[in-house]
Amino acid sequence: MSVTIAHEKNTKVESRSIGRKAAYWTVTIILAFSIALSGIGQLMRYGGNVDLVTDIGFPLYVTNILGAWKLLGVIAIIVPGLPRLKEWAYSGIFFLMTGAALSHAFANDYGDYGFHTILPLVYAALVIASWALRPKSRKL
Repeated sequence: MSVTIAHEKNTKVESRSIGRKAAYWTVTIILAFSIALSGIGQLMRYGGNVDLVTDIGFPLYVTNILGAWKLLGVIAIIVPGLPRLKEWAYSGIFFLMTGAALSHAFANDYGDYGFHTILPLVYAALVIASWALRPKSRKL
């Protein structure tokens, strides 16, 4: 009987572990894809990226800085190993996203339905979720 209980416990632990890994990778892939597209758009000055920056008073060259840091951050989060670099990348992307939301809010540039402030905060929430769900192999 104790063997059956131990087996049931192991099965529950394994299913939680698999569920946690699936949640981590789902959130992380959504985050990485979104931030990478944003970074590429900024580097290429594609679409509304120019207006997003200049409408709040930032110089256009900021798109080069932000775009490069976003892509480097995504690479650091996705590649295996380098747990300390991952910590820096998570915090950097979090600061980028909360800084973007605050910059738009302070400039009274909320966008349609608050899009310019809400979307970066959604990305910041994804950063927190990915960081919290990461497996032991990706932690310090």
